[in-house]
Amino acid sequence: MSEHWLDRPEAGGWFAIWLIRFIGLHFGRGVARLILYPVTLYFYFRRGPERAAARDYFRRIDGKPGNAWRVMHLIHAFAATILDRVFLLARGMDGFRIGMRGVEELRRHLDRGHGVLLLGAHVGSFEVLRVLAAGRPEHKLKLVMDKSKTPALTQLLEALAPELSDSIIDTARGGTDIVLALSEAVREGAMVTLLGDRGRPHELMREVAFLGSDAAFPAAPWLIAGLLKVPVVLCLGLYRGGNRYDLVFETLAEEVVLPRTDRNAALDAYIGHYASRLEHYLREAPCNWFNFYDFWQTQAAAAPQSEPRGDLEHARVA
Repeated sequence: MSEHWLDRPEAGGWFAIWLIRFIGLHFGRGVARLILYPVTLYFYFRRGPERAAARDYFRRIDGKPGNAWRVMHLIHAFAATILDRVFLLARGMDGFRIGMRGVEELRRHLDRGHGVLLLGAHVGSFEVLRVLAAGRPEHKLKLVMDKSKTPALTQLLEALAPELSDSIIDTARGGTDIVLALSEAVREGAMVTLLGDRGRPHELMREVAFLGSDAAFPAAPWLIAGLLKVPVVLCLGLYRGGNRYDLVFETLAEEVVLPRTDRNAALDAYIGHYASRLEHYLREAPCNWFNFYDFWQTQAAAAPQSEPRGDLEHARVA
């Protein structure tokens, strides 16, 4: 349970992921979803650390450790959202029912002509965000992500939608290049997406209350927002089962201000607000938490808190 999330192997592997893609596109989503049941059983019995992490998560949500059925439900939901990425990229929104909440807030920020930082988490599916992006082509969608962590899945998604590669800002580029790319994106009025729940080893982290205990969250998204002077909007694509998703937007900060004095306190306030809203939506839709590792211990042990500096080379981007 102490293993860092970066050390966990990619779920499935190249052959399994591409096999599901072949079955889904040639035989339909209904047939492909039948495969999710043996996939769920395989990962439940073969991936002990993930199983233990899921049980601990449900203990925090429900007040008691998750039973086998609850854990398998979570694994099945995770597998379903990965499968749905294939269809969302290959065929768009056909066959899906996607509700939206708070989209007026996001449009208010975009209509000002400046970029917006959409802060998500490993919760539900970020892919449904393309529903909104398709309706606002004048606002580009830029995803900040680590392509090396899931090479098989990344290769599959780029094969389905070659244009996806142009929308990704790869964290392997290094801090300076990432900052330049982000600055250019917000000048063009883009929606820049970051996931704010995972940190890398030696990255600046801050501990705040989350689901009953202190948990460490990366400071980098807030340092980025402070430098770029853009609004921060929570963005979650909650999976509701079957073909249903809810795309939720909620303004977390009109502008991030980090004073030189008491910068830690300001960071803790922003991150604490993010964590509390994340907790709210997880209690509403608990089978959307896709951090299958010891979230409350691993990150804090890997990256102790320290006094933040104003540069992103120190903070790094998760």
